[in-house]
Amino acid sequence: MPTTKAQKAAVLEELKNKMANSQVTILADFRGIPVAKITDLRARLRKAGSEMKVAKNTIAGIAAKEVGVEGLDQYLQGPTVFTFGIDDPVAPAKILSDFAKEIKQGLEIKAGILEGKVIDASGVKALADLPSREVLLAKVLGGMQAPMYGFASVLAANLRNLVYVLEQVRQQKEAQASA
Repeated sequence: MPTTKAQKAAVLEELKNKMANSQVTILADFRGIPVAKITDLRARLRKAGSEMKVAKNTIAGIAAKEVGVEGLDQYLQGPTVFTFGIDDPVAPAKILSDFAKEIKQGLEIKAGILEGKVIDASGVKALADLPSREVLLAKVLGGMQAPMYGFASVLAANLRNLVYVLEQVRQQKEAQASA
């Protein structure tokens, strides 16, 4: 079914908006994957605040150029699915990487766009290997709390030592009074 110019313009505008507003855009080849598996993948991505879209490579190339992304043309070959990470750049990379391992063949990550720069498949893999946002925040919070715990321990140790000294003095006074 041929696509009209208006439909192509709408798809182009949608891709431009998604590329411009996403923290990460991941391109993948998706040949021979059953529809049920793709539906499962879309559901996983939706839960993580990400979205998946299939678009023609020529329209995607135009959209990328219009949002200022250069060097994507070499990855726009064959069937391409675009995954947009709106909230978290790591989550969609992790989900796609795990899904590719799970199905073993059919999904191959081609490249990605991170902060307006094109990264290759190994860059997307490195992104997938990063800890999640929650884990990173927990580590930062733990790092911030550690000095406070140390300070509290020092103060508690000084108080504890004062109590031990007072107890020793009390015991000496009792020993002198009974002697």
